[in-house]
Amino acid sequence: MLTISKSPVRISLFGGGTDYPEYYHLYPGAVIGMAVSLYVYTTAIPMAGFADQRYRILYREIENVSSAQDIAHPVVREVLRKENYDVPLNISIFSDVPGGTGLGSSSAFTVGFIALIKSLKNEEISRYGLAMAAIDMERNILAENGGIQDQLHSAFGGFSRYDFGENRLSVSPVNMPHANYSRLNDSLFLVYTGSQRRASTVAGEQMEKTKKKAIVKELGHLKLLVDQAVSTFENENSESMIDEIGRMLNEAWYTKRSLSTAVSTDRIDAIHEKALALGAHGAKLCGAGGGGFMLVLAPSRLKARFDEAFGTGNVLKVAIDEQGARTRRGL
Repeated sequence: MLTISKSPVRISLFGGGTDYPEYYHLYPGAVIGMAVSLYVYTTAIPMAGFADQRYRILYREIENVSSAQDIAHPVVREVLRKENYDVPLNISIFSDVPGGTGLGSSSAFTVGFIALIKSLKNEEISRYGLAMAAIDMERNILAENGGIQDQLHSAFGGFSRYDFGENRLSVSPVNMPHANYSRLNDSLFLVYTGSQRRASTVAGEQMEKTKKKAIVKELGHLKLLVDQAVSTFENENSESMIDEIGRMLNEAWYTKRSLSTAVSTDRIDAIHEKALALGAHGAKLCGAGGGGFMLVLAPSRLKARFDEAFGTGNVLKVAIDEQGARTRRGL
């Protein structure tokens, strides 16, 4: 019997960097963003009893191994170990976008794979529990650098604010008027910058600066933008809302560029400037920086203009995903 998980990637609008434990263990952190309509899919079927190997894992590589401890893919190996799941499996991993593009696809996979194994074990898990299990896997077991918002967005879905403290985490869906929600959904574009990077590596310099309290002012400003954004989304009319959020997005980008020398490049800066010149309300790079996708807020009628400027295959129109990670069995 086939089991499949489908977990969305995310776009972070404001507050990125304050979701690092290195920051929110000292100061209140907050982010606002959304899960979007690009997904990581993981499928699993039982391995045939007569097969030579117990596990076959297909991703950018193909693994055929006889023991779970011999699996090279760290998330697959460690989730199977932690869940004490030893049923032979044929696992395939697919994604709408490649890794290293700033959309949190690696965390979306972790969320989806944990959800899949829980489903195979006939165990229920809450969205909060799913996010916490993914955070524990990546931050504690695999010792990955980075924040904790990616796992939350993928597990919960929707458009929300997340607040962080040393011993607290809260989830607050943003209650936008329908017109504002529609205007935002209509305006979400992703433009590929032409390069990929490993988020854990890019985040290293920023984490060191955070530990040394060298960028407290800048991160505090990004957190302040979260408060302003919630007020704007919930109270402004749709036309003034999207203009103001675009302005704030540019403001956040200029602040983000100061966090680390690895955040931007001349090419990325040029894409940002060109997007604004083409009529975008605002733009910022997604994720830790260094490459991947740039979020562009622009009217959907400008799609052809962006296609011509950046190349049709490099421009994606996306929408908010409201469901979050989900699994299905029995296909």
